[in-house]
Amino acid sequence: MIRKFVAAAALSLAAALPVKADMLDDVVDRGQLKCGVVLDFPPIGYRDENNEPAGFDVEYCNDLAAALEVEPIIYPVTWAERLPVIVTGRADVVFGATSDSLARARTVGFTIPYAIYYAQGVVNTESGISAFEDIRGKRVAAAIGTVPEQEWLKIAAEWGEEHLYQGYQSENEVFLAVAQGKADIGLTTNTAVKPVTDQYETLEPGPRMPWTTDYTSVVAKREDVTWLNFLNLFVTHQVRSGRYAELWGKYVGGEAPELRIPGVMY
Repeated sequence: MIRKFVAAAALSLAAALPVKADMLDDVVDRGQLKCGVVLDFPPIGYRDENNEPAGFDVEYCNDLAAALEVEPIIYPVTWAERLPVIVTGRADVVFGATSDSLARARTVGFTIPYAIYYAQGVVNTESGISAFEDIRGKRVAAAIGTVPEQEWLKIAAEWGEEHLYQGYQSENEVFLAVAQGKADIGLTTNTAVKPVTDQYETLEPGPRMPWTTDYTSVVAKREDVTWLNFLNLFVTHQVRSGRYAELWGKYVGGEAPELRIPGVMY
């Protein structure tokens, strides 16, 4: 009799609880995929001559939407907004060169790497900077909330030069500051150096930064395990199908970097 009562109570409780669909179901049912993309990061994310979103990350969003048979919605974000738009639900995923740090993983979920970068500077032609050591005593700029900013501030603290650092909301503001002589060097990624230095006569490629290669992931809500599993499979499919290499060649040029981290199994 007791067993029957417990079973009946369990069934009643299950029936009373609302059924919550996961993000994968939500996106399919909605018919739209909301992608957060940084659009001041050419050639990975930018606006074309018609002011339309374009670039490597934009096409990744479009490919994911096609795999889900839904409409892609590009939601422009700044570097600092990449995690908040996921936490608040304004975006379903973020394609935005986001490093998978342990600190960030306490807030959002990360896929396996979908792109890798290394940090490099763009310098004013009159800065006198050609090697990393030349940066001592110079004014350094970076976008707020990025790995280059975080890593540079560690070095600035060691050198006692925190006062020479300038943070900006976007990389476009960083590049403009360096081009106008308000900063001597702006920190960005290797993929952005050529398009930016081609755009400004007063900018030229600077030295590579000493911190490690930056493995970046697609970002989603940490509790949506089913969604993260699907995103991992999507990233894997992009590599296996040759699409990753195709897009890298189209937007960045050259051979696509190996995404596997040495000594790590994915």
